[in-house]
Amino acid sequence: MAEAALPPLSPPAATSGLLEVVRRRYLLRLLVRRAIDSRYQGTALGWTWSYLQPFVRFCMFYFLFQVFIGRGSGVENFAIHLFSGMVLVHFFTETFNGGTKSLVSNRGLIVKLPMPRELFPVSSMLVALWHTGPMLVILTVASALAGWRPDPVGLLAGLMGFALIGVLGLALSLFFSVANVFFRDFGKVVQTLTQFTTFSVPMIYPFTFVEQRFGAAAEYYLLNPVAEAVLLIQRCFWTGTNSDPSTAVDVHLPDDLFARGGIMLGVSALLLLLAQLWFMRYEKQVPERL
Repeated sequence: MAEAALPPLSPPAATSGLLEVVRRRYLLRLLVRRAIDSRYQGTALGWTWSYLQPFVRFCMFYFLFQVFIGRGSGVENFAIHLFSGMVLVHFFTETFNGGTKSLVSNRGLIVKLPMPRELFPVSSMLVALWHTGPMLVILTVASALAGWRPDPVGLLAGLMGFALIGVLGLALSLFFSVANVFFRDFGKVVQTLTQFTTFSVPMIYPFTFVEQRFGAAAEYYLLNPVAEAVLLIQRCFWTGTNSDPSTAVDVHLPDDLFARGGIMLGVSALLLLLAQLWFMRYEKQVPERL
């Protein structure tokens, strides 16, 4: 009797969802550690590069904008104003770009092993956060040397800014990582879009320039959640380095900064829920598409 044809081997199904990622924390730690180690593999200085590169970047901004060009004449401590925004822009772009490519770049693990596939976008977000840490340390030291002292309201603003970027970046990563499996063009689209992030937030220019140029239309500019997050971290660090911090807050930041930040954080959380539903709907097709 002829043997019945056996179905092709495939990894057993794994429970999915962000809650399952929390349960599989050991796998998440392994993925994050592997990604961090691979970035500095074969280098003599290792993880020291994660501090050296942003430090050199900060020095370049300081001498170019604040000393050489004198761009900071209208904005006190302009280098800190710029670099504080760059911290969150870096966190967002690394999370978005890395998360979008996370499923495709880990095709070997996805095809062979049963694990929640949300692990890969989440690990990309945590790796981006880890690489943002050295930039945050440099920003803190530079701000302290410029006279910054932490205040509870400012620290709350900084935490809200990081939370907003983390939730938003993860939501977009979940959505676009699946889309990128079906159409690899999405990886290129995201890479192109993130190039505009630097110019779409009040980082290389203060928010007052937007108000002066566009007037009431500046409200539409503030609909950008990344711009809101940048203003929040500037409230945390940059305003405290001014000779008159209260004037810097009143002049250079919108009045409804915290209310708008809370609303955007809630909307981002809702977007994360929708992205999770989208991810769960199409993730079963991911292995065969890879």
